[in-house]
Amino acid sequence: MPMNEAGSKAYATAQTLAQKIVARAAGKPAVTPGEIVICKLDLALMHDSGGPRRVKPLLEHLGARVWNPDRVVVVTDHYLPAHDDESRRIIEIARDWVRDAGVRNFYDGMGICHVVLPEKGHLRPGMFAVGGDSHSPTGGAFGAYMFGIGATEMLGVLVTGEIWLRVPQTILLEWTGRLADGIAAKDMMLAMCGKLGLDGGQYQAVQYSGETITALSMQERMTLCNMAPEVGAQTGLIAPDEVTRAWLEEAGVTKIDTSRWQGDPGAAVAAHHCFDAAALAPQVAAPHSPANAAPVAEHAGTRIDIAYIGACTGAKLEDMRMAARVLKGRRAASQVRLILAPASRRDQEIARAEGTLDAIIDAGASLLPTACGICAGYGANRLEENEVAITSTARNFKGRMGAASSRVYLGSAYTVAASAVAGHICDPREMLP
Repeated sequence: MPMNEAGSKAYATAQTLAQKIVARAAGKPAVTPGEIVICKLDLALMHDSGGPRRVKPLLEHLGARVWNPDRVVVVTDHYLPAHDDESRRIIEIARDWVRDAGVRNFYDGMGICHVVLPEKGHLRPGMFAVGGDSHSPTGGAFGAYMFGIGATEMLGVLVTGEIWLRVPQTILLEWTGRLADGIAAKDMMLAMCGKLGLDGGQYQAVQYSGETITALSMQERMTLCNMAPEVGAQTGLIAPDEVTRAWLEEAGVTKIDTSRWQGDPGAAVAAHHCFDAAALAPQVAAPHSPANAAPVAEHAGTRIDIAYIGACTGAKLEDMRMAARVLKGRRAASQVRLILAPASRRDQEIARAEGTLDAIIDAGASLLPTACGICAGYGANRLEENEVAITSTARNFKGRMGAASSRVYLGSAYTVAASAVAGHICDPREMLP
């Protein structure tokens, strides 16, 4: 077959959502899984930990400048609040660099980058973006192809505005049925981690689909895409719809195209896994991996010292509302330290205005700043030797949140809150009003 005929035939092949976004970024009508392409970036996200302090000296060494400062977003979230000389120095480097580089999209102390980015209207369907953090696939909740890269690759992105990519296959994760009360996206994700393992995504694109996904709010969709790396995926995607449009319009985004960014019927996928939402119980992942997930009943009665409602997967507004439903009118057990670190300042203020924040604090919670904090192992509240915690964070790897002897269980904000009251891991459905 002549080359032009083969090309035409390939371009007529049905494309997945991931292929369509990558093809646009590569300036091609279509792409094939396994093909290596050069993609132009719509956006690059950095935070204080892996951002300016890493790339600034490299850019200076090369005598290079940022290709387009308006397409770079920088958020301070890891080293805040600065509690020692090192953290203060890292924050100052970020503040100085954005000024010198002409980066105007700088959000200082506004919350965790993966939550602040969409709040500020920087994401929209069809975008191709990277972030200097492994949970950057959060952008996939908005129909954007977004994935995490290291500082060396970020240097190349900042100088050229491009990055190479091996076109991924798509793994379809389909959910049918309706979630029961007290079951959240975090439970769905932990169930997938338990079934697929840490490498089930094969560093490809996972796409969440089905009636259960369609019924989820944007913040719940963000939880699923954020944790795509926990099953070993490069990115997680949800096809945009009217829920996406409404959320983005509220964030000030206009000219939102949802119809273009849908996978073609019959597009080939590498694997197709099906899950039943109606049969799902609250999930808890035992130390030291999200893949150690099982129904909460398997861990019921495990005594805890810490209940932590925090992180980009577990302290957004909707997570706080989940916790408040359980905690309203109750108190944390006397031996449990209940901690809340809202994911963003915006979400914290809404929670305060509607009474959600008061319900959690009245239950005995200590309020920490809107930052990554304990989740990323930063700050003065790290877990101490032999402490047992249940948290709404994405990961529970050994030593990540503090002492290597500490043990971290993962659950939804519902489960964390209920366990705080009981003093041990328990089924949150027992405490719902």
